[in-house]
Amino acid sequence: MSDLPLTLTPVEAAALLQGSDAPLLIDVREESEWNEVHIPGALLIPLSQFVARQGEIPEGRALIMQCRSGGRSGQAALALRTAGRANVANLAGGITDWEAAGLPVTYGE
Repeated sequence: MSDLPLTLTPVEAAALLQGSDAPLLIDVREESEWNEVHIPGALLIPLSQFVARQGEIPEGRALIMQCRSGGRSGQAALALRTAGRANVANLAGGITDWEAAGLPVTYGE
């Protein structure tokens, strides 16, 4: 997969997540937010734990960062890019725009 753009729309992200070389979707919201609603297949690493848990993020895999509206995930994406990870994108509008686009979500745990 070639380098991802800095931001992806929900529709663009959903298409990439269906591919054989799919990026890893990382949700940086807090666990209480995740328990209300989340995108199936996402990995939860809350922004408050992000630095301590960066070792859980596989090297060499493209990443799409996601939060509620795109702010926190934008911070995480920028931090990863600053640290040298080029293949990182932010989900524009977060799960709010994802859900508004009619894309799949899971409610509750």
